[in-house]
Amino acid sequence: MTSQQVPHAPLPAGPLAGMRILDLTTVLLGPYATKILGDLGADVIKIEPVEGESRRTSGPQRNKEMGQTFMVLNRAKRAIAINLKEPAGRDAFLRLAATADAMVHNARVQAMVRLGLDYDAVRKVKPDIAYCYAVGFGSKGRYAGRPAYDDIIQGLIGMPSLLSEAAGKPIFVPINMADRVCGVYLANATLAALLHRARTGQGQQVEVPMFEMMAEMVLSEHLWDNYFVPPTQTKNRNRMFDRRPYKTRDGHICVMIGSDKMFFTFCDLVGKPEMKTDARFAQRTQRSVHAKEVYDMMEAALATRASAEWLELLTNADIPASPVHTMESLLADPHLNDVDFFQIEDHPTEGKLRAMRMPMHFSASPLMNRRPTPHVGEHTVAVLRDAGLSAAEIDKLLAEGVVRASSPE
Repeated sequence: MTSQQVPHAPLPAGPLAGMRILDLTTVLLGPYATKILGDLGADVIKIEPVEGESRRTSGPQRNKEMGQTFMVLNRAKRAIAINLKEPAGRDAFLRLAATADAMVHNARVQAMVRLGLDYDAVRKVKPDIAYCYAVGFGSKGRYAGRPAYDDIIQGLIGMPSLLSEAAGKPIFVPINMADRVCGVYLANATLAALLHRARTGQGQQVEVPMFEMMAEMVLSEHLWDNYFVPPTQTKNRNRMFDRRPYKTRDGHICVMIGSDKMFFTFCDLVGKPEMKTDARFAQRTQRSVHAKEVYDMMEAALATRASAEWLELLTNADIPASPVHTMESLLADPHLNDVDFFQIEDHPTEGKLRAMRMPMHFSASPLMNRRPTPHVGEHTVAVLRDAGLSAAEIDKLLAEGVVRASSPE
């Protein structure tokens, strides 16, 4: 491909329409954050090495470099392939950075310094840029600079220890929880930096450390009596250890009793009216102290009927209840069908895909970013042209292998 005229991609709509975000993220955490920003309408430009990001081969795939995991995380983006280790590649990137509103990455700080793309370098060409990044550990702590992955962070925040009480041994949450939660934090941090920029005209550097963010999330639930200094002598245990799905005659359901009124209704429903006047259970504060006894009563009562019967009775009584889905039954959930959560889309090269739309609704700026997951370097020429590079400059970069351009086949 040469720098001959390439059609401009249709502009996305949404609350972030008109914002240009340079996405130097890799693997999961960072791409998840920038996917959110792209779904919200930003022009997210994914920066990849000329060989493509390694995550492109992850998960099932129909064609090379278009694995399921990569495709889900990188929809709604344009893609440019460029060798940032080459001076010409770095210079081209900085020209692109001068046109951007934000830059997002999840590389180690030292790596960005070596590339000459740290905050001080980038703000020389774009003083008001929102320069946002995720790291494993905050830069002021002794773990700074260490590599971090979801497994490492889950271990550090005690998640396997918490789950060992139920599983009988330490296990991980079977989802890349730390990556995805911190991806949401990184997206929010980027939005906050962009809002600050809009209000003041000032750019800034924003660091989102995985360990600290996840420690705050877990400890906000489990700090318990250690919240007070010195610790209180609280005798009741955190009810988080007792809550559970309840076995029915033919499966399991989830039930959550959130108020005294709901509890009294439930007691009548299951034939336990005497519990309404028992001092241990008559008020929510006391039920929290005796949570295990309450949950044990519920478990014994719910085991007497089939799931469908209980779900109908509980729903009619306005008590929150739900089935325990499998991954297969979740795909068929009728509510998700009602709200068009899943949409079958036609990708130009990968065929029909089950896409999950961003489930937010904006009355004044509805979301509309239909850009399909890009191939390596699919938008290199168009993006460089947008950044002000001439046809001759782009052709030279292509000829020298500093950038790669490709079209879907």
